[in-house]
Amino acid sequence: MKHRRSGSSPLACLACVVSVCAFAGLPLQSAGSVMTAKPEDVGLSSERLARIHEAVQRHIDAGSVSGAVTLVARHGKIAHLEAHGLMDVESKRAMPKDGVFRLASMSKPITAVAVMMMVEEGKVRLSDPVSRFIPEFKSMKVAVAKPGARGGGAAPAGPGGPGGRGGPPPEVDLVSATREITVRDLLTHGSGLMSSGLGNATAGPAAARGPNDTLATYIPKLGAVALDFQPGTLWRYSGLAGFDVLSRIVEIASGKPYDQFLRERLFDPLGMKDTGFALTPAIQPRLVTLYRRAQNGLERLPDQSGLSSATYFSGVGGLVSTAEDYAQFGAMLVNGGELNGKRYLSPRTIELMTSNHTGDMAGG
Repeated sequence: MKHRRSGSSPLACLACVVSVCAFAGLPLQSAGSVMTAKPEDVGLSSERLARIHEAVQRHIDAGSVSGAVTLVARHGKIAHLEAHGLMDVESKRAMPKDGVFRLASMSKPITAVAVMMMVEEGKVRLSDPVSRFIPEFKSMKVAVAKPGARGGGAAPAGPGGPGGRGGPPPEVDLVSATREITVRDLLTHGSGLMSSGLGNATAGPAAARGPNDTLATYIPKLGAVALDFQPGTLWRYSGLAGFDVLSRIVEIASGKPYDQFLRERLFDPLGMKDTGFALTPAIQPRLVTLYRRAQNGLERLPDQSGLSSATYFSGVGGLVSTAEDYAQFGAMLVNGGELNGKRYLSPRTIELMTSNHTGDMAGG
């Protein structure tokens, strides 16, 4: 996982740390207790794996990141697990192998698995309109630029573009969506919901989330936000909205709070003991400090909470985890939806999830 600083995504500058996990072959040996092996015993090269540290160290020396944890597993055993650099620059605390990272958008694959669990149980269909679960999404509008209007038809660049800190909102007309957005649209980033376009730029208070909001109180508000394009006609990343809507759908379909669903259905069975939304006392001492790149190097972010919350369970980017925990999740996917004798998804569902669903929409 790497968080790069970017003017187009507020999520991208949450941290300057790296957590890399690579998997191949059979499942890891046991949930929460991972076997290790010499690289050569699983067909890898110690000499080549040593290059990982060299590559990461170059980024640390360049001031791009403060530290990293890297992991490579093959044939169900970890052949490489190494900590690099610092978890906190000011105190010069070395990065531990069990350092806890904010997953940012690596939370999204976990949310996708949760949705597909509901699909397999028949509680959600990919073709379902979002309004089946959240009525406020029933009659959404699409923002289109007024002919000759200031700002034209160009999509603004996120919160710093028109309607954000960079200037006044563009002049738009609101037209009816040709169809409702669906679960599939959200999963494939084809919904047009909060994807740095004209609707996003003109959202205003409708898209504002308060400190006391939950998924149940906030997500219905997004039904009042205009879409950036007609559903299913473009691919454009809904970085901070689409997968939170999916998280709420999982809550409704399962009848459980999203954090509880993930804990019971994924984290506890997989042995992901350090993964969750809340920054618990057990996690806090190992939580890697968030930095952003500044003119004079890395700068500590004033707000260290990121998207983590004990009340707003953001499937977009609110989870925290360790390299070993995420390796369990990744191994389950690589192994066709099964790990250590327990099945989470069918091989057919995994195949569906790893297929191209955007076609010529990609890059729109």
